[in-house]
Amino acid sequence: QVQLVESGGGSVQSGQSLRLSCAVSPITSNVITMAWYRRGPGNQRELVATIDATGVTDYADSVKGRFTISRDNAKKTVYLQMDSLNPEDTAVYVCFADVRMSDTRIDNYWGPGTRVTVAV
Repeated sequence: QVQLVESGGGSVQSGQSLRLSCAVSPITSNVITMAWYRRGPGNQRELVATIDATGVTDYADSVKGRFTISRDNAKKTVYLQMDSLNPEDTAVYVCFADVRMSDTRIDNYWGPGTRVTVAV
């Protein structure tokens, strides 16, 4: 059973930084694309950043230049470095992964989410 476990959320002041981590288990999983989403106070899900198996990244306009997504393929872990945080970044951040289960099957997995709160 594939599981995603996030860590690193918390409460910070505007301008500060946080680093989120998301580990996929079992470590033998064939992980393809990984991503971070977030759900804000309105509960709408927003794609924050993606990174594919080769390290190509993409970001939402709202976080470009402030957030950096990276991954450690050996550890099956994705990170989200969040700098210059502002109150609009307050949300539950959720990790996502595409995992190849067979030659013809790719399944999607989600973590439970980690809360980030940014005070003025």
